[in-house]
Amino acid sequence: MPRQTRPLTATEIKNAKPKEKEYNLVDGQGLKLRISPSGSKQWQLNYYRPTNGKRANYSLGRYPDISLAQARKSIIHLKELIAQGIDPQDDKKRKQKEYKEVHEHTFKNVSQEWFEIKKDSITPDYADDIWRSLMLHVFPKLADTPIKEITAPLIIDLLRPIEAKGSLETVKRLTQRLNEIMNYATNCGLIQANPLTGIKAAFKKPKKENMAALAPHELPELMSAIANASIKRTTRCLIEWQLNTMTRPAEASGARWDEINIDEMIWTIPPERMKKRREHRIPLTEQMLALLEIMKPISGHREFVFPSDRDPKKPCNSQTANMALKRMGFAGRLVSHGLRSIASTTLNEQGFESDLIEAALAHVDDSQVRAAYNRTDYLERRRPMMIWWSGHIEQSSQGNLSISGLKNLKAVI
Repeated sequence: MPRQTRPLTATEIKNAKPKEKEYNLVDGQGLKLRISPSGSKQWQLNYYRPTNGKRANYSLGRYPDISLAQARKSIIHLKELIAQGIDPQDDKKRKQKEYKEVHEHTFKNVSQEWFEIKKDSITPDYADDIWRSLMLHVFPKLADTPIKEITAPLIIDLLRPIEAKGSLETVKRLTQRLNEIMNYATNCGLIQANPLTGIKAAFKKPKKENMAALAPHELPELMSAIANASIKRTTRCLIEWQLNTMTRPAEASGARWDEINIDEMIWTIPPERMKKRREHRIPLTEQMLALLEIMKPISGHREFVFPSDRDPKKPCNSQTANMALKRMGFAGRLVSHGLRSIASTTLNEQGFESDLIEAALAHVDDSQVRAAYNRTDYLERRRPMMIWWSGHIEQSSQGNLSISGLKNLKAVI
């Protein structure tokens, strides 16, 4: 006859004391209470796994959180699973996975995980733009949606109103960003495949428009407008700084004094502030140094060369120059980013080496192989080109309209 196990009593369990080694109190039906030397008491079901017939222990919880009566009740359900050929441990993992899919692996949570990785490879301004677009257009409806429930029809319905308003560039950017998020989810094993692949084909394509920029022969008109505009000296210096240095709006407006080496005449922009996350060095010309001299009384004691009016501890908004150009009457003809285009076109027309121009614009070679071997930034070879460009700007100002030529004027805020 099989050995009969006497059922445990609540008093016996309560009074059980720890020993030097771990031991069990057996209740019967596979239920036991494991008592460790530390004094903790753990309910377990000892059973044969239906998948391979091997013995295994399933944890039910700690005593006294789980009483004897509750433990006995729990194993009834577990034994029903085993009788159906379902391993309780596999069933538990399945339920945990389902819970995560619904409550943890929501679209917003997965987007946040993706964004934490993404933002390290882009500029802060671009990162802000990405997250703002998701907050504005996607999260209000999909934040709590499980990532596995995201489908192409769902996203198409979400973006149709934006397309109807004519915001085709916004739709294009959102489809790109949503695809990146879903690719991340696929790679992490949260979904089997990205359901949004090719979704851009469901929307109208935005018409490709070149960034508004003046032709090289219109540079004198621009310099005259800057000289006669009713704008703050900081804004005027910022526009001319961006024009001379050929930098992007955010790179120029975020210039810091500690990035500038006057002795070596070099401005070094760190990788985290560059679009391609590569350090960018710019040879400083006499005209650029003159602009810095004008800014010294205004911001020389601060962190940023071009401080914000509202909060001098922060830099100018990257759109400051752009808004000023609009007020000067250049709306539709020139945006601040287009200042780079004026420089590029002019220098190419003058026959300067394309590699030097591309390096000055901080463009990274599309060929990964060529970029890997060609790591020089042509700093010293670019210096004569930058000197020519600053001189050309001053000449286009007829010698007295560029603020960099007004070295003897007292700076005013």
